[in-house]
Amino acid sequence: MTFPLQKTEELGLDRPTFIWTINLSYRGDRGASAEPGDLTSVYGTIPGRWLPMAAAARGAGLAEERDGRWYLTERGRGLAAAMHEAARAHYATLTPLPKDELAELARLLDRAFLAAAKAPEPATRVHTPFAFGYRGEDPPAGSFAQLDAAVYGLWQVRDDCHMAAWRASGRSGPEVEVLTRLWRDEAADDAALADLLTHQRPEDVSATVKRLRKDGLVEPAALTTTAGGASVRQKIEDETDRLFFTPWPEDVGARGSWIAEKLIGVNSALG
Repeated sequence: MTFPLQKTEELGLDRPTFIWTINLSYRGDRGASAEPGDLTSVYGTIPGRWLPMAAAARGAGLAEERDGRWYLTERGRGLAAAMHEAARAHYATLTPLPKDELAELARLLDRAFLAAAKAPEPATRVHTPFAFGYRGEDPPAGSFAQLDAAVYGLWQVRDDCHMAAWRASGRSGPEVEVLTRLWRDEAADDAALADLLTHQRPEDVSATVKRLRKDGLVEPAALTTTAGGASVRQKIEDETDRLFFTPWPEDVGARGSWIAEKLIGVNSALG
């Protein structure tokens, strides 16, 4: 969770400067990431990009480094837990759908999450454990808190499925991130592409485009994928979907259209 600057005094912090950069990522008793590797995006190419955040957290007395690993202090754990509980209390006031529809949506997605989280694939799970830490004690059945935990959990599971899919393709995270942007035709020129990938150095982005062109995945004179590049990226998406959706209970999957409709309703009500 990231703290708005104007709220830091309410949180009992006496050093508001830079607090907006601190993300404690509530994960139950574990708290924030313990290892530097957890804080480094697999899609980034800027070493130590997370260090200012870590330094700010340490300066505020929320985190400490010991033997190359990062830990929340007692104060940091307490603040993370308090913010998590405050969020849960706020969720109890939200009624974005009629009560029976909210309960059914939460129940269905929670079942999907638990099934996907415990599936044998993908074998490597980096993000899924975060979802169980975030849940803490199981939220009340049928509540918005249960829906929140289920959606967050499914997001973490899909991250793991996607990482497994692109690693199986033989590409690196930064390469896949660039390929994805070009596959979606999101950048008109090199500068626009670099602006989209702030966690990569512009020279690394340019080098990746050059590499992808050499491999025949990007058009020689345009920032868009070739037919071969589109096929490679689509296969990654298809494998992500296979890993993610295969474990879902059949009766949950059968209600996919209803789930999508109600999630749109939730977003509209909260927007």
